[in-house]
Amino acid sequence: MTVTQSRATERKDARPLPGHRVRLGADRPLRLDCGAELHDFPVAYQTYGSLNRDKSNAVLVCHALTGDQFVAEPHPVTGKSGWWDLMVGPGKTLDTERYFIICANIVGGCMGTAGPKEIDPATNKRWGVDFPVITIGDMVGAQTLLLDHLGIEQLFVVIGGSLGGMQVLQWAAAFPERVFAAVPIAAAAHHSAQNIAFHEVGRQAIMADPDWCGGDYENNGKHPHRGLAVARMAAHITYLSEPALHRKFGRRLQDRKAVTYGFDADFQVESYLRHQGITFVDRFDANSYLYITRAMDYFDLTGEHGGVLANAFRGTKTRFCVFSFTSDWLFPTEESRKIVHALNAVAANVSFVEIESEDGHDSFLLEAPEFHRVLNGFLNGAAEHRGLPRAG
Repeated sequence: MTVTQSRATERKDARPLPGHRVRLGADRPLRLDCGAELHDFPVAYQTYGSLNRDKSNAVLVCHALTGDQFVAEPHPVTGKSGWWDLMVGPGKTLDTERYFIICANIVGGCMGTAGPKEIDPATNKRWGVDFPVITIGDMVGAQTLLLDHLGIEQLFVVIGGSLGGMQVLQWAAAFPERVFAAVPIAAAAHHSAQNIAFHEVGRQAIMADPDWCGGDYENNGKHPHRGLAVARMAAHITYLSEPALHRKFGRRLQDRKAVTYGFDADFQVESYLRHQGITFVDRFDANSYLYITRAMDYFDLTGEHGGVLANAFRGTKTRFCVFSFTSDWLFPTEESRKIVHALNAVAANVSFVEIESEDGHDSFLLEAPEFHRVLNGFLNGAAEHRGLPRAG
């Protein structure tokens, strides 16, 4: 059968988003790690494919920092292809003719799920920075309520890269009985000091923008576009590798034959980063950027389990496949190996693959044949053990 929900209801700030939007937490509020509770809050999500009769083919895709629920379809704001269109669709690795794909906008996001851009029912104004600070655990907690709403007791697979990979690890640690297989990609069990530092640069850029208005810019009719664009530019550098930047741009000039001896975008790489910043502000909310980066900074499975990462997975029956990429210096292979060693320490069923790539952290979003081949093999093996029909 195919699960269907009502179309998205209209928000006060924009045209209705396509897809599904439900209100959760009315009977069972979501208690956040900070101590606050979310009651009767919205969650926006997309689905692809059909849920089978025994609800055993559900795949939860967890999106990254700047992603959203529009995995495999044109984005309603930018019109661009879905961020994982290479992965999700008929006959693709996450085959929508075989699996029921779910992707929800995370709590704290800005595409329909409860976050600083949404309306605070207590004041009937935008939450802004009055929205409670959230964690990766809170994001996963909201996803469990969504699965309960859909009547799905156990996921066949939970999969995601970067922040999505953190969510995968949280799922496996907090709700192992609900996860048959887990695929954390280009992720880590905690954020490094270097990553926290890069995030702080981005947050300070946003908060230094005079149009940030102490976080209340929405209610003041302003938007800190300049600060958010700079934050995006800084972060985007970390998603690439030096070889990728050299291959794409080198020191080539932008639409000129000589340097201008000024501060315009003389180099192609400068123009590229400015474009990344300008286009980002059209689809993302500055306060959401603050909240989500902070959630990533707070993530620490090791610290939450007595300083021993293996304790997070003790007794797990979940099957794992951990991926890293050789040129990823944001979440280097060393971090993935720590996860694998922890899983080995508790005799978990785990496979580990380091994919050769020059494209840096963003490799999992790009055309990487070996990554898709190995992942497809893991999914087929897991599906066989799960008792799912073979791919056509």
